[in-house]
Amino acid sequence: MKAIQAHEHGGIDVLKLEEVADLQPAEGQVLVSVKAAGVNPVDTYIRAGTNNYTAQFPHCPGKDAAGVVAALGKGVTRFKVGDRVYCAGNLTGSSAEQALCLEGQVQPLPDNISFEQGACIGTPYTTAWRALFIRAHALAGETVLVHGASGGVGLAAVQLARAAGLRVIGTASTDVGRDLVLANGAHHALDHSDPDHLQEVIALTGGTGVNLILEMLANVNLGHDLPALAKGGRVVIIGSRGPVEINPRDTMARDASILGMAMFNATPDEMKQIHAALVAGLENDTLSPVVNKCFPLAQMGLAHEAVLEPGACGNIVVKLD
Repeated sequence: MKAIQAHEHGGIDVLKLEEVADLQPAEGQVLVSVKAAGVNPVDTYIRAGTNNYTAQFPHCPGKDAAGVVAALGKGVTRFKVGDRVYCAGNLTGSSAEQALCLEGQVQPLPDNISFEQGACIGTPYTTAWRALFIRAHALAGETVLVHGASGGVGLAAVQLARAAGLRVIGTASTDVGRDLVLANGAHHALDHSDPDHLQEVIALTGGTGVNLILEMLANVNLGHDLPALAKGGRVVIIGSRGPVEINPRDTMARDASILGMAMFNATPDEMKQIHAALVAGLENDTLSPVVNKCFPLAQMGLAHEAVLEPGACGNIVVKLD
């Protein structure tokens, strides 16, 4: 089969399209014929060996995919050969014609969701759901501010929060991004490059501040986020690329909480809960992943560049023949 392989950490030039041996499922495993693979920022960190990430070589990048069940290992009961599925994690990498997954990493892909959309579910939607409902305990009627709302995780959070009855304020740096945020359910979309946008957030809440902030770039925004929180407000840190200085009194005055989050801390029971909710939302069209750009497998390097470009408007996907 064809697969992207990296034999060392580095830039996009370390990503090579190679012929490798076909895969066979062991007990409890599912072999997926990959039709599309999602590309997320974390994939680039692992490739580069940055932000405390590393890899074992040869390395096939990618955690998210969608495709068709090609074979089943002994003991797998939830699927049959030919089923449409999406993968939220795998054992061998998703940037290949085949991916081996544990049974629990595979979920049914509804017929109304394309393979390209299915490749955008795993990391973005599980991250957004866990941040909102497990870490922050978001409640209907609360107001949430989603920074970077036009990106993959941001749009997932907007859709999930709106469906759960929250008032949603999203930020994006471009007119196209803000239009996309509104089209996906946000009540308001603001320009986060405007230095006064957090004052506008406070004004939109009648001066009380927001109950919840989903923070994608804490090293830049966290110190400014805290004064925009309501009493008892929570910030969930989904992403950060360095240290940040804050004034602890901004948390003290509001009884505010700063919550870290990493998906590798999610328990099996949490993942079952998350995917049950996601599959239901996909089936009834409450959730609809947004594909921004689609690349062929041979252009994985360009996909890794695209996912880090500012002004993201949806997800980056690699499509396989």
